[in-house]
Amino acid sequence: MKAVEHFLEVLIFNSRWLLAPFYVGLVVSVALLLVKFTQEFVHIVAHIVDFPESELVLAILTLVDVSLLGNLLLIIIFSGYENFVSKINTSGHEDRPDWMGKVDFSGLKVKLIASIVAISAVELLRSFVKIAIVPDDRASAAQWTIADTKLAWKVCIHAMLVISGLGFALMDRIAEGAKDTRKGSGRLDLDAGSE
Repeated sequence: MKAVEHFLEVLIFNSRWLLAPFYVGLVVSVALLLVKFTQEFVHIVAHIVDFPESELVLAILTLVDVSLLGNLLLIIIFSGYENFVSKINTSGHEDRPDWMGKVDFSGLKVKLIASIVAISAVELLRSFVKIAIVPDDRASAAQWTIADTKLAWKVCIHAMLVISGLGFALMDRIAEGAKDTRKGSGRLDLDAGSE
């Protein structure tokens, strides 16, 4: 019976490698984003003389949006792989990011939601710039259009993302405070190794 138990434990432990193809797929996604970034950049450079200032701002915000998404993917790739698959052995490399190997699952959640909020903020800013470009020829300011409804939804979604981010940060702070209290009281910290 011990042999069966040991086999199951080894099988379950090694099953973490099933996640590795997911992270390789995300690396390919970063390469695809690079193609899209390059395409947009070449388009901007080719039409720099023709672009009005507001269109140039929109194009640059698109570049910012794509780069933020690339950053988000790298955080997920590095942290996810190190937390769930295996340690990345680059400790002696001079270009190793300081946060690499230090972001646990809790920190990953906060970084993830912060990146999503930043991407949402850029998208919302792009929507506001588009409003400034389109002349307002409506008969009444109280009249709602489809564009107004979409913008209102974007504002609501962004607000919910900000509230969610604050909620995650607050929960992590409360959990850290509870962990510190347990350690200070001399009680056994059963969940310290689970993170």
